[in-house]
Amino acid sequence: MVPILSRLAGQTIIRKKTLIVFDAVQLCERALTSLKYFCENAPDYHVIAAGSLLGVAVNREQFSFPVGKVDIRTLYPMDFEEFLLALDEDSLVMQIKTCFESDSAMPQALHDAAMNYYRQYLIVGGMPDCVAKFVETKDYILIRHTQKTILTSYLNDMSKYNQENEIKKVRLVYDNITVQLSKKNTRFQYKLIKKGGRASEFENAIEWLALSGIVTRIYQVEQAMKPLENYRNIDSFKTYVSDAGLLCAKKDVVAEDVLYLSGELDDFKGGMTENYVCCQLTANGYTCFYWFSPRGAEVDFVIQRQGEIIPIEVKAADNTKAKSLGVYIDTYKPAYAIKLSGRNFGFENRIKTVPLYAAFCI
Repeated sequence: MVPILSRLAGQTIIRKKTLIVFDAVQLCERALTSLKYFCENAPDYHVIAAGSLLGVAVNREQFSFPVGKVDIRTLYPMDFEEFLLALDEDSLVMQIKTCFESDSAMPQALHDAAMNYYRQYLIVGGMPDCVAKFVETKDYILIRHTQKTILTSYLNDMSKYNQENEIKKVRLVYDNITVQLSKKNTRFQYKLIKKGGRASEFENAIEWLALSGIVTRIYQVEQAMKPLENYRNIDSFKTYVSDAGLLCAKKDVVAEDVLYLSGELDDFKGGMTENYVCCQLTANGYTCFYWFSPRGAEVDFVIQRQGEIIPIEVKAADNTKAKSLGVYIDTYKPAYAIKLSGRNFGFENRIKTVPLYAAFCI
């Protein structure tokens, strides 16, 4: 196989020195299966296989995935830290990390600058091509065109990698996510997809979107206790789009409305901000849950961080009243809680206040 690859690539492949990359590997079953034989029979060759929708592809019956023979890494859209680094704001990143660790306020000028970058990130998102175009041009119209192209390719993938009777359902669910996030209660509701919609009709479509990485699904925990997975309610969950910029593009949100905090977005700001935080936490490797009490108190995210179960409340603006977070603290006595908002860093009454732009530090 190696001589053939060398011939096709027009490149001499040298053991331990040449990196072999199989791109879009989900399109070729034999390429995916070959990883097993590289591991067993040719371990001196360095091989990377990259592909989108692998979560869907490897669940197909005809695919023989080389379990135990490969190291798996999931690549996410660029988080806010990587966005700042792309803009050569290394010093600002270091200042944010320092203030996060010390709970000391950022200088106001830097805080305002970081909040401005945060709003830009909501529009641009973390898709590498979009970030590259933003760094080069700062042209939101060009970036929106790129985002729309990506969204179109997602729709094409839904048709290419799905059973025919599920295609319409997957598209209905995906198109409805922005509607769900515009509601005060962002928990997923089947009746919002269509009148009389039920789990039995759409659960496979949601599973496909989650496996594909196009959306992130987080479950409610009925008890905030270890292990969190044991207490999840499989019938109560939220869904978020995998990239903040694609969410804005999908909703046709105008850049100026985000940059200048237009009141016209008031109904969507909460869901958009939650979506952003979910992306940052997921990129950091957290499995996120949310908590809902019998009396209606709700905490947006619950994670396990450094061995502790930590609740995270998210506010879209400077408003930091968080009654539900207080209920959670009284109930479970966590080591501390995190409140994400537009306010500067601080720590008081076991609540760590973190500006939205610093979510990547969690």
